[in-house]
Amino acid sequence: MRIHRRNFLELLGATGLVAAVPPTLGASVRPKRIAIVASIWTYLSHAQHMGDRFLIGYPRHGSWHTSPLEVVSLYVDQKPEGDLSQKRAAEHGFKIYPSISETLRCGGEKLAVDGVVIIAEHGDYPKNPKGQILYPRYEFFQEVVKVFEKDRRAVPVYNDKHLSYSWEKARRMVADSKRLRFPFLAGSSLPVTWRLPAVEIPYGAKVDEALMVGVGGSDPMDYHALEAMQCMVERRRGGETGIKSVQVLEGEAVWKAGEEGRWSARLLEAALSRSDSLQGDSERDSRPQDLVRNGQLPKLVKDPAAYFIERNDGLRTTLLMLNGALQDYCFAARMAGGRIVSTQFFLPPTPNVTYSACLVAQIEEMILSGRAPYPVERTQIASAMLDRCLDSKVEGHRRIETPELAIRYRAPRASIFGG
Repeated sequence: MRIHRRNFLELLGATGLVAAVPPTLGASVRPKRIAIVASIWTYLSHAQHMGDRFLIGYPRHGSWHTSPLEVVSLYVDQKPEGDLSQKRAAEHGFKIYPSISETLRCGGEKLAVDGVVIIAEHGDYPKNPKGQILYPRYEFFQEVVKVFEKDRRAVPVYNDKHLSYSWEKARRMVADSKRLRFPFLAGSSLPVTWRLPAVEIPYGAKVDEALMVGVGGSDPMDYHALEAMQCMVERRRGGETGIKSVQVLEGEAVWKAGEEGRWSARLLEAALSRSDSLQGDSERDSRPQDLVRNGQLPKLVKDPAAYFIERNDGLRTTLLMLNGALQDYCFAARMAGGRIVSTQFFLPPTPNVTYSACLVAQIEEMILSGRAPYPVERTQIASAMLDRCLDSKVEGHRRIETPELAIRYRAPRASIFGG
């Protein structure tokens, strides 16, 4: 007798085994549903970059990848000129709700999504005296938590970039995720984008010193640089032990600190050697060794900044913000025995469809698996050290002891970067 697919399923159903039939044989599996909570959705905003990846897909491993997640609801805090939220909703069949609670419940009475994506970057928000834009990431997150508590169910949450401009609010967010036991992922594209070359700190290796070079303004771009450095040094022997102290210097004090050995000229050369955009009056002047050794950097960098971050296990880590010298994010570390590891965190010079795709892939993995691919403490510590570094900056560039940043965790052994 010839058995057709329907006969086969009927036979299994009679024995009570349909639940074991693979999805390709049984009824179609409903895609997991996500709610997006955004500050704004305009062209080139983070919500547009990342939201469009969920809606239309992105390049991955040499082919076009369509997200297995379905956007079913959206909250947008602000709708300035150029707002795209209404257009996207009409094109893709999801609904925009007037509150975060309604967004998570899709207009009903109970939580009705399988994951939440918070994207509070860009928009018209005030600044504090430290120059931090007061994006309402914490406030959005607390509205999500209220729904989880009231409905007695929680789902995975992703929070774009910083957890908060405040180290204390960031701490509370992580504590809430632990208390309610839901997967929590946060951060930016840099830890998961491509590296040139594709190197990693060996897991459990002893690191003697590390240095990061970044560009851009504070606080959106120095955050990127601190997080990129964090994803490297967290792999060291003993894992992350937390931050003992921070200090920020600016201007001539940065170069004087280098002369005094507070940051390593050799590591700076190694980091700059990975840059594709070094500046200089001639090819010779733009070689890393000449920029560092022959006094060229002060001519290129008018407003340097140095972030000195001492870890509880004694590791010295430094971020140098060198606007004018390059346009890349580059890292170098000296391992025990003197070997130097260096790389560039590669951000292609195009709209960030490609490197944001690396991050969206990790968000998808968390929501599908119910497990964050790397610890949210990475983002917590990067958020917190930036907040305290900016305290140093506005308080006369003084050194600040940071016992409140004793954030300990271990990174996963597997390397997660490059898509």
